[in-house]
Amino acid sequence: MQQESPFKGKTGLSRLINALGYSIDGFRAAFRHEDAFRQLVVLALVLIPLAFVVHTAPLARALLVASSLATLIIELLNSAIEAAVDHTSLERHPLAKRAKDMGSAAQLLGLCNLAVVWAIVLFA
Repeated sequence: MQQESPFKGKTGLSRLINALGYSIDGFRAAFRHEDAFRQLVVLALVLIPLAFVVHTAPLARALLVASSLATLIIELLNSAIEAAVDHTSLERHPLAKRAKDMGSAAQLLGLCNLAVVWAIVLFA
């Protein structure tokens, strides 16, 4: 028998407050435990303000900001995958490796996207 979370029945403002708290806990955990996330936060703290300094069209500016935020989102998901896999078992297993490698590949694509978007906006 599958048990539902006791928080699943919450609705309205109570649900939003709980969700905000969980999100803040997630940011704190990522910042505290994930070097890659901290590095990407520093990169975003440089690139996002720079996007507003670079003289470009509003849509291009939005793409610069979105590509910077996307790397943070991907890293949060990648870190969540790694934590879930490690919680399940610390033993080496081909499926665990596959899950972690795919998360890493997603982040690589996110970083390539970041570089390409910035290069196109700055040099095209």
